Amino acid sequence: MFGSKLIYLTILALVCVLVASDESIPIVGGHKELSGEELEKAVANLHATLAKLSTGDGPNYAATKVLKVTTQVVAGTLDTYTVELTSDNVAKQCTVKIWSQPWLKENGTNVKIECQGDDAKVDRTW
Repeated sequence: MFGSKLIYLTILALVCVLVASDESIPIVGGHKELSGEELEKAVANLHATLAKLSTGDGPNYAATKVLKVTTQVVAGTLDTYTVELTSDNVAKQCTVKIWSQPWLKENGTNVKIECQGDDAKVDRTW
């Protein structure tokens, strides 16, 4: 009896390891790097968000090169971009985080921008 339980536990542990190592299965709350059509949609969202940010009192950035985009489901969707942003003909490598909670009527989007070598940080919500 003990031997059969040990075999079942071993099989269960092996299945868990195999499932955890399969990158095609998303881990709830985990980061997933985007590609293909998902990446294109995320980049379009980045451009739209930067355009909206520049219409207010925010800085006027243009994304000239997208290096990496990850997404994470956390009480909404958190997209994290590693990008090259240009402002006033000066390019900087930056991290842009767009946290979207579309079910909220107000303050459903938060944008944070941090650039290397720049102490100024952008943190806007609308």
